[in-house]
Amino acid sequence: MSIKLTFLGAAQNVTGSQYLLEAGGVRLLIDCGLHQERELRGRDWAPFRYPLQSINAVLLTHAHLDHSGLLPRLVREGYRSKIYGTAATTEITDIMLRDSAKLMEEDAEIKKKRHQREGRQGPYPEVPLYTIADAQAVTPYFTPVDYGQPLKFGEGVEVSFHDAGHVLGSAMIKIVANEGGEKRTIIFSGDVGSRNKPILRDRTIFSQADYVIVESTYGDRLHERAQNTAEDLADVVNDTVQARGNIVVPSFALERAQELLYYMNELLIAGSIPHIMAFLDSPMANSITDVFERHPELYDREMMELVRQKKHPFHFPGLQQIRTVEESKSINHVVGTAMIIAGSGMCTGGRIKHHLVTNISRRESTILFVGYQAQGTLGKIIVEGEKVVRILGQKYRVRARIAQIHGFSGHADRDGLYRWLGGLEKAPRRVFVTHGDADSARRFADYVARGTSWPVTVPAYGQEVQLS
Repeated sequence: MSIKLTFLGAAQNVTGSQYLLEAGGVRLLIDCGLHQERELRGRDWAPFRYPLQSINAVLLTHAHLDHSGLLPRLVREGYRSKIYGTAATTEITDIMLRDSAKLMEEDAEIKKKRHQREGRQGPYPEVPLYTIADAQAVTPYFTPVDYGQPLKFGEGVEVSFHDAGHVLGSAMIKIVANEGGEKRTIIFSGDVGSRNKPILRDRTIFSQADYVIVESTYGDRLHERAQNTAEDLADVVNDTVQARGNIVVPSFALERAQELLYYMNELLIAGSIPHIMAFLDSPMANSITDVFERHPELYDREMMELVRQKKHPFHFPGLQQIRTVEESKSINHVVGTAMIIAGSGMCTGGRIKHHLVTNISRRESTILFVGYQAQGTLGKIIVEGEKVVRILGQKYRVRARIAQIHGFSGHADRDGLYRWLGGLEKAPRRVFVTHGDADSARRFADYVARGTSWPVTVPAYGQEVQLS
């Protein structure tokens, strides 16, 4: 039996998820994501390492761009087979790719003008990696599958998708290769969700696997207890209401925005906060929320009960979905405390910058961060306590209260990942630790090896491994 696995991304780094599995004459690409670390973006421009016409299918774990964001390039350059994912994943990916392409076009035009003005050439071409038209061209290849639905390729390869509990529609992918009478089971974890997350069911546990490819985004650390999240949010809301300011929340459009609405709804039902106006000011977040509403079959028991009782978290009193620029501008005229949820989550662009301009110098207001802030972003600069920040070309003094709640992470932490692996009833032949920075991946690999005595490897970018 000959099975080969090549690590084409997310190897000793957090983004760019992409794996090529070859078995039984079949070639499957698991994920096709963007590298979002600045120093690795050149990989997204590099030629693909395989003939695109040789790939039988792309298997998509979920919609985040570090797992799906390179699909428009793949299709533009000749890929013509199906792209499989759950229905929610394919719908959300379609939304996110078009938004990504729009931002790339705008960014390329801005860079081109700046470089012309400065008389220099940047490190990458002054053209978008792909266009809106390229993103739209991906849509016909999306092929939705249900959790547990078997897909057969060639004579001896079967694929199935299983709930990952990370974001709506996210999946772990199980591949069983049968060649020469021998079977090998390979599990790709995708991004592993935390247990007891709002809205979603818990991740799938597997009892058997020969090989496991597991993420390690938070493989070297532990999250704060999730039960504090609602309490912390209530404190922020109540303190800001008392101060008569606004709560401005930079938020990612997928999952983080919807979880925030869930907790707001929970606090309102419990009477822990007063009724205030809440604005979801993000066209993409609103479109993704629409996908949530189209797929109630993916909700957990608690979410289903809220829907049954007509206490839906996306329809609580005072919540408004803002779609147009005119509606967004009108928020500035609201009297009294309002919560304004807008993108981007790290304040790198989008409508959040305009709301920061209005509120960051107001002592009464709170800027609330509910997601990871990467080094060098405006969000990170604000969180680290800078007294003066530049927004939209102007300097503003930071007088607003800066708050951060850490309980919203969609990834399992070190102990959560270890418990997920602990579902295996006997030792796998090997565990590959990916999708974490080099230190995080190595620390988690060491932790698993010490705790289980299993063979654990941290693969390098481009490394090929024979699974036999």
